[in-house]
Amino acid sequence: MTFADLTVIAPLVAAVLTAAAVLFVDLAWPGRSALATGTTLAGLAVTGALTLLVGGTEATAFGGAYTVDALTTFLDVLFIAIVALSIMFAPDYLLPRSLPIAEFAIVLLFAMCGAMILAASTDLLLLFLGLELMVLPGYMLAGYHKTDGYSTEGAIKYFLLGSFSSAIFLFGLAFVWGLAGTTSVSGVAEALTAIVAGDAPLSAGLAMGLAFLTTGVAFKIAAVPFHYWTPDAYQGAPTPITGYLSVGPKVGAFALILRLFVEALGPMKEQWLPVVIVLAAATMTLGNLVALTQDNVKRMLAYSSVAHTGYMLVGLAAYAGGQQRGLEGLLFYGAAYSFMNLGAFAVIAALQKRAGVTSGLATFAGLGRREPILGILMTLFLLSLTGIPPTAGFFAKAVVILAAVQAGGWVAFLAVLMVLNAAAAAFYYLRVVVYMFMRDPASDAPALRHGRLLWSGLAAATVLTILFGLFPGLILGVIEQAAQAIAG
Repeated sequence: MTFADLTVIAPLVAAVLTAAAVLFVDLAWPGRSALATGTTLAGLAVTGALTLLVGGTEATAFGGAYTVDALTTFLDVLFIAIVALSIMFAPDYLLPRSLPIAEFAIVLLFAMCGAMILAASTDLLLLFLGLELMVLPGYMLAGYHKTDGYSTEGAIKYFLLGSFSSAIFLFGLAFVWGLAGTTSVSGVAEALTAIVAGDAPLSAGLAMGLAFLTTGVAFKIAAVPFHYWTPDAYQGAPTPITGYLSVGPKVGAFALILRLFVEALGPMKEQWLPVVIVLAAATMTLGNLVALTQDNVKRMLAYSSVAHTGYMLVGLAAYAGGQQRGLEGLLFYGAAYSFMNLGAFAVIAALQKRAGVTSGLATFAGLGRREPILGILMTLFLLSLTGIPPTAGFFAKAVVILAAVQAGGWVAFLAVLMVLNAAAAAFYYLRVVVYMFMRDPASDAPALRHGRLLWSGLAAATVLTILFGLFPGLILGVIEQAAQAIAG
């Protein structure tokens, strides 16, 4: 490794050193959660600064296997923001249950390292390494509350199905590697371009490789019919961890899709477009239909997360249909969804600060009177998830839908289906609002006092949800550069 390589991977090194620093602090001063949290947030700030500094120019490391471009920088900043908010939301929930903060922060930081590797990988083997480094901590986080049977059950299901899907994905990589003769993403793209240009038939081996890759990736993003682990894992995990699992691994998996399907398998987009159309239609429709029947808000948001995966797949389909704006919509949707969904889970975590409180609809009854600020913030996040203007969720849906309409054909059908699904989703989102402001509280328990970190995190999520809706131009320029970096 040269000094130039070290400079390029400086943000990743900073993230690893932050995890080591939190581990040292916990060993030296055990039980001091505030110190561990402060160390984590300070390290994330340094990592973010280095990410912006290194991301000023395009550079590669390790013979081109690790690439820093506009896409890498955008995704890394998003990953850092997701982890920072997750850390800020966690203490109010974990401490009353005697769950350690330092271990949570360390595992989360290593998961972020895997996501950062995914965003920068331009080699098949490094992509798989980053994927595993991101998802393995997720298995541990899902079962973080070891004395809770639901948490253990969700973690086991997540681990078993995740292991199978990783093996299937690796089989697909092996097929593509064998047929292309290289593990380089650009090399695979060149080999497939030659096949497509020569009008050669799609070989059985390549078709099988595409099938394996699609199956493996579909599980990671919880697309139908590979979503069965999602509701149990989300409901059983501690609520701040559920918030992270609903956005962090999902955005990381879409980073994998961008590097693999858009960059490496882009020459064959006509072959994988029909599969994406079917996945998008089934995922958004089934996710919303099942969410309509849920009385547990965490489980409802789990199926809602499945539906939002379908919306993001519409952006991928629009790109495959010839519209680069589809990639821009996918990236914008990923950023907007991260903040509004994390905010919604943060409110649930705040209500569950008192041990024994469930996430059922009855818990939200009368929240607008008991804790009006939390009620208003939850309403904002739910309206954004619905896609009501002028929130970030509305503009994210608008960009994806417009790109799908411009793509035409069956992709335009996805745009119509997306509008219908968004209308159906309004029922179960607004039902929570009805409970908060039009139902009497289930108990006379006094309002809880929440920590400054929680309020700071909620303030950040709120501001970003509003700003991205009112002034989307704040990040659209960056997103356009990121999309050009991957599509070019």
